[in-house]
Amino acid sequence: MAAAALPREFGYVAVVVVLYSLLNFWMAAQVIRARKRYKVSYPALYALESENKDAMLFNCIQRGHQNSLELMPLFFVTLLLGGIQHPVLAAALGALYTVSRFFYFRGYSTGIPENRNKLGGFYFLALVGLILCTASLGIRLLIRGVL
Repeated sequence: MAAAALPREFGYVAVVVVLYSLLNFWMAAQVIRARKRYKVSYPALYALESENKDAMLFNCIQRGHQNSLELMPLFFVTLLLGGIQHPVLAAALGALYTVSRFFYFRGYSTGIPENRNKLGGFYFLALVGLILCTASLGIRLLIRGVL
């Protein structure tokens, strides 16, 4: 088995991983602030509308972060694998994904769930692009056997 070095441009991919990690920490901080503001204590994941007049607003903030967590493994795997063969393209798609997830969260945090897709909906296109980059790597490895 031949060992292949990562291309220099893979550094862009690593930077995107760090940026998205920082975004995730920021979103978590927003949920913590919302817990205090709307009086939703642990271990409750969501507020009950029958008990909290601000339940919808808190739940939208919580859900915006939760959805980002649910997709994070797929995003990181496709970014890192796709970035091996297509580092600049994968980093650009990863940056689009990260910016889109910021707007997705901000839109969701308004308490109107439909607002999450105004600018946040572009994350899906970025994710599809990363899946295609990863598929391209897989096909290349199967055909050629090396990078």
